[in-house]
Amino acid sequence: MRGWILIALIAGVIYYFATETDKLDEPIAEIQSVMNNADDKISSMTGTKIIRKSDKVIKIPSGVIERLSGKEVNAFKDIFTDNESVANFKSEYCSFGSKHPIFGKDNLQLICDKI
Repeated sequence: MRGWILIALIAGVIYYFATETDKLDEPIAEIQSVMNNADDKISSMTGTKIIRKSDKVIKIPSGVIERLSGKEVNAFKDIFTDNESVANFKSEYCSFGSKHPIFGKDNLQLICDKI
């Protein structure tokens, strides 16, 4: 029981010095500086960055082509050439109130729902 009281007392003293005084500001800043320097050194030594790349090609959603006109089908197939073009289409046209020059409102909504 005395151990818990001692730990609580020590924690209270540390909390007091950390929040109510500036006695620990300098040591905390030094520790943060050392940690940042170590992180920078590790990053510079490895020299690599992890980039996640998905090779999985998005498939054309079923049930969409049957609803589209000929002009819309050609535009739709142009969108599904690779993952980047699908992502670009989704970010540009799948937000609220967006309009597409070729797809009608309902067909655009359907396409956005499927991707």
